[in-house]
Amino acid sequence: MTKPIIGINAEFRGQNGRQPAFSYLASGYYDAIARAGAIPMIMPPLDDEASIGQMLDHLDGFLMIGGGDLDPRNDGFMLHAATKPMNARRESFDRALVRDIVERRMPVLAIGSGMQLLNIQCGGNLFLHLPEDIPGCLSHFDAQDPFHRHSLVIESNSLIGRVYGEGEIRVTSRHHMAIDEVAPGFRVTARCQDGVVEVIESEMIDWFAIGTQFHPECSAASALDIRIFEEFIEGFTQQQQQQQPAVTPSAFPVAA
Repeated sequence: MTKPIIGINAEFRGQNGRQPAFSYLASGYYDAIARAGAIPMIMPPLDDEASIGQMLDHLDGFLMIGGGDLDPRNDGFMLHAATKPMNARRESFDRALVRDIVERRMPVLAIGSGMQLLNIQCGGNLFLHLPEDIPGCLSHFDAQDPFHRHSLVIESNSLIGRVYGEGEIRVTSRHHMAIDEVAPGFRVTARCQDGVVEVIESEMIDWFAIGTQFHPECSAASALDIRIFEEFIEGFTQQQQQQQPAVTPSAFPVAA
C-alpha cells in the first residue's frame, strides 16, 4: 500500500547579525510520523497562500508542531507580560496554513501551540497565563526541566483513551497558555488534574482532528505516547476508506 504523506510545519528563526535566517524542526516530530507508517514532508514558512494551498493538495494529513507563544494581539487581546511570541513570519504562515486545513477538513494532529491555534481558528479562545487565569493550578512548565511531567484524567471513549487505556498516566508538559473556551465541534478528552485542557478531539463526522497540549514527540516520550501518532494515521485512513462510495458493478456487459 502507498504510505500517506503528512505535512509538518517548521520553526523559523530570523537573521541575527551574520547568522542567516533558517528553518528547523525537532526530529521527534518527523521520526514519530515515519515510525507510524507515513512519510513526513516538512513545509517552510511561505507567505503565499496559493502556494500553501498547492502544497496541501499533495498531502493526506498534517501535523502542526508546538513552539513559542501565539501573539494574543492577532486575536484582539492585549499582550501579556509573560508572552514570548513565536517569530512573526512563522505565526503568519501557521495561521494561513490552519485556515486552509480547517476549510479542507484535512486530517490534522496539532501539538502544543498548534493545538491552541487550531482551537482559535475554529472559534475557541485561550487563557494567556495559567498562574493568573487559574490560581492554584498545577505547574505546567519548569524552566529547569524540559521534560517536566504531570498526570492526565482521560475520557475512555476517545482516541486518547484507546492510546492510554485506564489508570493514571503522566505526560511531558511545557506551557503557560492553554485552552479556555473549546471551539464548537470539538470535545475535551483529557485534562490535567487541575482541570486544564490537555486534549481535544473533533466530533464532526467529516473531519478527523485531534490536538494535544502535551508533547508526545519529545525524547522523554513513552511507547504509549508514540501510539498517538499511530492512532492518528490509522484513524483518518480508516475514516477515508469508510467514506469512499462503494463501486457497483455494471448491470450490462461491456462490449469487446
